Amino acid sequence: MMNIATVTLNPAFDVSFEVDRLFHTSKMRGDNERHAPGGGGINVARVFVRLGGNARCHYLAGGATGAALDRALDQHEIVRNRVAIAGETRVSTSVFERTSRREYRFVTDGPEIAEAKWRECEAAIAQAECDYLVASGSLPRGVPDDFYARIATAANNRGIRFVLDSSGRGLAGGLAAGGVFLVKPSVGELRALTGQELESEEEIAAAARAIVERGQAKYVAVTMGRDGGILASADGVIRRAAIPVEAASAVGAGDSCVAAMVYAFARGRAPADAFAFGMAGGAAAVLTPGTDLARARDIRRLYEETTGTPAP
Repeated sequence: MMNIATVTLNPAFDVSFEVDRLFHTSKMRGDNERHAPGGGGINVARVFVRLGGNARCHYLAGGATGAALDRALDQHEIVRNRVAIAGETRVSTSVFERTSRREYRFVTDGPEIAEAKWRECEAAIAQAECDYLVASGSLPRGVPDDFYARIATAANNRGIRFVLDSSGRGLAGGLAAGGVFLVKPSVGELRALTGQELESEEEIAAAARAIVERGQAKYVAVTMGRDGGILASADGVIRRAAIPVEAASAVGAGDSCVAAMVYAFARGRAPADAFAFGMAGGAAAVLTPGTDLARARDIRRLYEETTGTPAP
């Protein structure tokens, strides 16, 4: 059985609903309200379990919203390891406007984390029994820039493959020590990391290859939305077109991509196949409304339709 552990330092209690049209000042009545546990690593775990793997979530949570997050994880039957904090877990809100078919997403910074709490989380992660350790999401205030690098080094020392999906200082700090098995930046995150415009596909590929050449990551999967994605490794660059689907929500598309890629790697699939399965995961997430994330049957269907080979 495939086992992963995920790390979510800045989780969120996700709320989504729909309105006919957005207005300022006036009260708007919404419907199709959904609640779900959210945050990068938690989302990865939800999709990984749907695909048939085992996942344990390590996360920081506090306050009334933290308790709601705990209950939501239990409802999804996700194995969890919570480190209790003093602050309130943030709420993430997504609103879908039916007239324009546009989605509006509101996310706050989240609470500041005391040193004792992030160290407690680090110690718990160091004992995780898994094949892959997936750190996904932003670093909250109070957590040092090198937190992801610290747990990556500990994972590598235990023969665990480390996967990183973050932004800003979390991405830069996580890559600093090297030895990352897979990193999945969006093209916007890659631009911020490099400080370059990266306007052409060739420039994007070169920036991804540079991360590999520096020994910071073995595989770099860059997602580019409607422009598809690029996978860079020591063997070269693989390009995949975006899978055309009717968009219902973009929530969790990147997390679903990571979960599908890790699942395929864990099943022994080649990098090109794992990347194709990841792209199918991201597209499948776009099909589902609100906070629903990718469904296993959609991931496998899209993979088989676009590759012509049986899904893992």
